[in-house]
Amino acid sequence: MQSTLSSSKFYDLKAEAPKGEYKFDQLKGKVVLIVNVASKCGFTPQYNGLQKIWDQFKDQDFVLLGFPSNQFGGQEPGTDEEIASFCTLNHGVTFPLMKKSDVNGDNTNEVYQWLKNEKSGILGLTRIKWNFEKFLVNKEGKVVERWASTTTPDQITPYIEKYLKESISDKGKSRL
Repeated sequence: MQSTLSSSKFYDLKAEAPKGEYKFDQLKGKVVLIVNVASKCGFTPQYNGLQKIWDQFKDQDFVLLGFPSNQFGGQEPGTDEEIASFCTLNHGVTFPLMKKSDVNGDNTNEVYQWLKNEKSGILGLTRIKWNFEKFLVNKEGKVVERWASTTTPDQITPYIEKYLKESISDKGKSRL
């Protein structure tokens, strides 16, 4: 028997944001990039590239969500306020950051439970290996790509462009 979570749809998910609950039903018809982030990681400079992607596509049915996590080498030790301040001051981040949460283990947030169930990584492993792993969700709420931490934001740009050009299939959905 499938668990309720594994059979749930992307748009039924929610996450804890600094100013309350972030409901994924507002993402219908959008291409969404979800990244687990950290402020004190060797990959932290990717914030600059992620912000560049956000600036380039935010007005084109695209959303970028950052999920801070302290599960990898304690590289995100700050409070949600400290994380937001660091990201804004050092990398000019304006895309939404969720509250710090787990992306692996017993306390994994529901978004990452769903993402990992939908798209496994290399060798079929579902766990997140490190900070700055990336998931791309198309306009129909399907996980279409997953990248390791070493994949830079500029390498993802062509995929975002591709999925932004795709229209929602005619399944009674409207873009209005």
